[in-house]
Amino acid sequence: MSGNKNIPLFVLFLATVAGTISLQSCRKDPTLPVLTTGQATEVTVSSAGLNGKITDDGGAVVTARGFCWGTEADPSLDDEFTPSGTGTGEFIATINELEPNTRYHARAYAENSVGIAYGNDVEFVTSTAPPAVTTGPVSNIAALTASSGGNITYDGGATITSKGVCWSTSPLPDISDPHTSDGTGSGIFTSTIPNLNPATLYYLRAYASNGSWTVYGEEVSFRTKLSDIEGNLYNTVVIGTQTWMAENLRTTKYNNSAQIPNITDPTAWMNLTADGYCWYNNNVNNKPTYGALYRWYTIKAGALCPTGWHVPTDAEFNTLEMFLGLEPAQVDVWGWRGTDQGSQIKSSTGWDGGGNGTNSSGFNGLPGGYRAAASGAFYTMGSLTYWWTATEHDAVRGWYRRVDGTNNDIYKASTSKNGGKYIRCVKD
Repeated sequence: MSGNKNIPLFVLFLATVAGTISLQSCRKDPTLPVLTTGQATEVTVSSAGLNGKITDDGGAVVTARGFCWGTEADPSLDDEFTPSGTGTGEFIATINELEPNTRYHARAYAENSVGIAYGNDVEFVTSTAPPAVTTGPVSNIAALTASSGGNITYDGGATITSKGVCWSTSPLPDISDPHTSDGTGSGIFTSTIPNLNPATLYYLRAYASNGSWTVYGEEVSFRTKLSDIEGNLYNTVVIGTQTWMAENLRTTKYNNSAQIPNITDPTAWMNLTADGYCWYNNNVNNKPTYGALYRWYTIKAGALCPTGWHVPTDAEFNTLEMFLGLEPAQVDVWGWRGTDQGSQIKSSTGWDGGGNGTNSSGFNGLPGGYRAAASGAFYTMGSLTYWWTATEHDAVRGWYRRVDGTNNDIYKASTSKNGGKYIRCVKD
């Protein structure tokens, strides 16, 4: 102070004011924050991770920060945005509910008292989602072909590049198995399934691919039909270790294409000791439902069933019956045997007077009646049926099986080979 003792007080006052004004004039006004946007990370079908860094708050506290995004360049807070704290430094966020296979733009933002600043624009593309496909029903089932298809209800955000159905004799077929290629694009499609084997169980699924994903519809199963020499088609069923026709034979030719005589005259039917067939009441309209009635001599030719199949022996009928619960001690009993084995092989509809069965075996026996050996007349359609076996009892009689609407068991006996009875073929 001694150095200033000769300076007037008002001069010192002016100097102090000037210094204060000088300091205030050098202080910098606040500006917008300075920040950058990092590249998106962990991008999925519907989400992405974003990161940003505020390197300068602009001289004022950063009161809000976060990210904004959209499908156009340089998104702002007028678009979608999510906050991510306050202050400077690094910050992150995960954004959700994005559309698959879509290009997005994102920017970090920061706000202080001056205003809102944005980082650089970054781009990212969300992943493609799995498409969605359902499997259509199987139809037009034949011996070697069938039809199916599917419906692609969602493409996953990308073009469907391939679609069709795949099939196999094992469950859960995929495109490494036989499959169709039915074009591109979403929606309903149909498929023709070729090169199948007859009387075979298949598993089938629709598939769809959008380049990133291949997905499958629900699995369905179907069994191809059996075809005879004339092209008649038959459902088949596996019962235990045997595969049976689930319908009566209706061919009018042997499997070598030789014609089987159609014997309509009752007298000829009674007296002829040779092969032959007819329709019930000689009415061909009974063919689709009940099949043909055959004389036992028709079996003896050995070519009645489709190739690879044969008329079952008495022993093979025994095997069927025992699988359905018939006691082994009863298999050779003459007459009615068993408990409910007849009900198990009778169809669940079509029998008169409450005689329907459960058809739990899938054999689907229908009440087709028979043609008598002694008169050539037709009897009892609606109430009972017979099937021949390939086993002779003696020179004039063959073994058969019979089921009635009024019985739940199975009848076994032999009768004249001139009788007209139905045939079920069994796989070799």
